[in-house]
Amino acid sequence: MSLHARLIKRLPPQNELGAFDLDIELTAEAGITVLFGASGSGKTLTLNCLSGFARPDGGRILVDGDVYFDSETRVHLMPQKRRCGYIFQDHALFPHKTIRDNLRFAAAAARGTRTRGLHRHRRINELLQTFELADLAERKPAQLSGGQKQRAAIARALVGEPRILLLDEPTRGLDGRLRQSFYEVLRATNARLHIPMVLVTHDLEECFALADTVFLIDGGRFVQSGPVDAVFRRPATAAIARLLGIYNVLPAEITALDPQRNASTLNMLGHSIESAYLPGHLIGDRGFLCIRESEIKVFPLQTRPITNQMELSVLSSTPLPGGMRVQLQHGVAAIVSEGEYEALRGSERLRVEIPASRVYFVDAA
Repeated sequence: MSLHARLIKRLPPQNELGAFDLDIELTAEAGITVLFGASGSGKTLTLNCLSGFARPDGGRILVDGDVYFDSETRVHLMPQKRRCGYIFQDHALFPHKTIRDNLRFAAAAARGTRTRGLHRHRRINELLQTFELADLAERKPAQLSGGQKQRAAIARALVGEPRILLLDEPTRGLDGRLRQSFYEVLRATNARLHIPMVLVTHDLEECFALADTVFLIDGGRFVQSGPVDAVFRRPATAAIARLLGIYNVLPAEITALDPQRNASTLNMLGHSIESAYLPGHLIGDRGFLCIRESEIKVFPLQTRPITNQMELSVLSSTPLPGGMRVQLQHGVAAIVSEGEYEALRGSERLRVEIPASRVYFVDAA
């Protein structure tokens, strides 16, 4: 099963917001494809176009070769004909219906499926068992916990045997334990169904936890896409590195290149930083050194200085789950464990190391 979409959608100015243009091309195979970006970047609008709740101004949507939308031939299947499971931020369960009746309604509304009669009854019972809802089937949504509502929303989305599954920030409002539980359920669902799942989020941890493929979206455009590890390891531009929110993006200039020794030297903040050879560049090229906050090493001044280290003033420290984020001068930030921070606590200046193996240089725009 595969999804291919070329979408153009223009929204007129609203209130204080200016006009917005969505202009993207998306290909998703079986597995979890994540659209990652800030609020207002076009993520939910993309899902609404795929599901049929919004009609694009141009483009085409194909699911396994079947046309869901084509602006040239004026094809626009209504949402109930698309067999798209859609999980909304607020679950969108009918509050006056029991969980079983929510599933019955969704099964009856699904067109072009085999969910009729005995098969429909078996399918509903199977989903209630799969998502551990059988003992809760006669309860209404208000009688369920957040995690139970989430599982019920997935079960309802799947009862119509969808060809694609769309998820709009599905863990918003869930605590850490329920989020992890949801991730496990979604991974298991992915392993069973083998259909394209398109999930939108602005949560980096969620993206790492779930994505097979990621599309970074900004201002209605995809700015980079690929396997999740590749995209987050090598952002294509300094702007994308900033968008990810996990990188230090520091101005730098190449001062030496030695392909025979597989070595390069950069000048960054007045300090000499060594790295592996940077192919395709020239001495004097200016750009940015990008390094994850978690990859910077921090030491007390009492330690002996070595290559790629510099002294910086401490500006602030912010607690994180399992560690601390230390903000230093020149916009440099480092994430350290709680144990590491104990040796740094109270220091006004620290020794900061940029590991040569972690140096990633991108050209200036």
